[in-house]
Amino acid sequence: MRLWSRWAARFLVRGVPALPSQVGPHVLWLRSEFALSIGLAVGVGALAGLGAVGLIYLIRGFEKLFFDVGGDLLGFMGRYHRYHVVLLPALGGLLVGLLLRYLGKGTRGQGVPEVMKAIATQGGRIGRRAAAVRAVAAALTLGSGGSAGREGPVVHLGSTLGSTVGQWLRLPEPLVKTLVAAGAAGGISATFNAPIAGVFFAVEVVLGSFALRSFSLVVLSSVVASVISHSFFGDFPAFPVPQYELVSGWEVPLYIGLGLVAAPVALAFVLCLYRAEGLFAGWKRLPGWSRPALGGLAVGFIGLYSVDLLGTGHGGIARALEGQMALLALLALIPLKVLATSLTLGSGGVGGIFMPSLFIGAALGGAYGTAVHRFLPDITAPPGAYALAGMAAVFAAAARAPLTSILVLFEMSRSYSMILPLMTAAVIATVLASRLYRESIYTLQLKREGVDMQRPEGLGAASDILVQDAMTVGFPTVSPQTSVPDLITRFARTGHHGFPVVDDRGVLVGMVTLLDVQEVVASDRSALTVDDICTKRVVVARPDQSLREVLAQLGAKEVGRIPVVDPQTGRVLGVLRRSDIIGALSRAEAGQAARSDS
Repeated sequence: MRLWSRWAARFLVRGVPALPSQVGPHVLWLRSEFALSIGLAVGVGALAGLGAVGLIYLIRGFEKLFFDVGGDLLGFMGRYHRYHVVLLPALGGLLVGLLLRYLGKGTRGQGVPEVMKAIATQGGRIGRRAAAVRAVAAALTLGSGGSAGREGPVVHLGSTLGSTVGQWLRLPEPLVKTLVAAGAAGGISATFNAPIAGVFFAVEVVLGSFALRSFSLVVLSSVVASVISHSFFGDFPAFPVPQYELVSGWEVPLYIGLGLVAAPVALAFVLCLYRAEGLFAGWKRLPGWSRPALGGLAVGFIGLYSVDLLGTGHGGIARALEGQMALLALLALIPLKVLATSLTLGSGGVGGIFMPSLFIGAALGGAYGTAVHRFLPDITAPPGAYALAGMAAVFAAAARAPLTSILVLFEMSRSYSMILPLMTAAVIATVLASRLYRESIYTLQLKREGVDMQRPEGLGAASDILVQDAMTVGFPTVSPQTSVPDLITRFARTGHHGFPVVDDRGVLVGMVTLLDVQEVVASDRSALTVDDICTKRVVVARPDQSLREVLAQLGAKEVGRIPVVDPQTGRVLGVLRRSDIIGALSRAEAGQAARSDS
């Protein structure tokens, strides 16, 4: 097996080598890099599809165990049997807490941010054990009534399978990342019967790249996973939606208004989710394994209002799409679902945010549509049409993924006549949400962990390198009392074009450059000292800043060097020049290329 893995790695990096002597003619097709890439994509898609099917059956099994068997047992408790919806999410949370405590430390939350982090910082490498524990924990969370979605664990599972294949064959890092995205696409495709949306979720959210080769492999994986899903569950839309359509051109401004309303609602969901996470994390005296149980207990009490708030909420979404809910009921479901999901995931439960986002959007759009249809019945579609557009708008604003949002709602509903309202609401909501808040519901978690996924393309290494690792230490300085003739001599001797000006304690006073000297010589004032001609309002850098931040300062001020100072004492620690930055970036890129070739 090691022979095969070494051969495959050399094959993909350096071209096709001579086949090993142990390889027979029946595998000569491997001489084609194209064929090998297709084989990998198909294999990952098949694994992701089977993994998604297995997780769905596991969730259904726990649902039956908790609500059928558990509900019957609690029925013997007489008058307290009405409250099994309170006790079961708490029991499921307790089991999740114990599982993560002993088998999966650090395994919690949505799953998608962990995949994004693996691609951005770990070369696409994901641990296998964490995926297995996450899948079981997610099944327990959702099966017992926790408010979350199953797409997060499915994406994590599919991506882990893709990563495992890449690591097992010792493939180059770029191809491992592509297989991770292919696994994510397969998971989404198999879970929601939405192969197109699975592709765009992988490239728009997970991979962040539409490169042709990556896109092609992701498409193949998604198709294979969808075929496997069809063989188990059949080919049907996730939500049977009546045939809504755009009744009048006057509705377009109304869908724009829905997008404007959806953006702040999505932002409130994002902030509430991470606020709840911080709240539970701050309870240091509470054992970590007990927090999911406490969150489940709170979710259970919320479920007394409506069982649609428990689990994925599929039934509630379906009724909102069919226009079967009253205005006040829909308005109440919006904050309750936000709270229930925040408590589930914030306390340590495992699940995704996709279905909760759709639930919130369906309730918001249904309420909005009920109101506008009541006042403008002749030019508006029924409330269910606005519920569908609201689902696209809220998820697009929360995840900053308008293409994925539009396509997944189109595939889940099979309603092409609603594509214009979906596009309008989703794009408007995404644009406004981006203006209101920089991070998405996925990138905010990574930002809190120190991983910036919003950095500009091409500046990845600059965001990872600190000033203290690139600056020149021991750079020459001058005293404020140095005369200008002496300064000119020092410029000529060293070849530098600028010096930090420091006092007797090494504290920065200013910067003096060759341009400053040229100005005073031209004015025939060479008898002055450095203190008279130096610039005292100086842009400085801290040693713990990233090169990306300093590059922005260099570009804004049009300077070629920045003194690096201790923020506590003001003493000069070194100087960061453009050449230092270029050298640090070159070394980082060379190191990354070496890792890719190994």
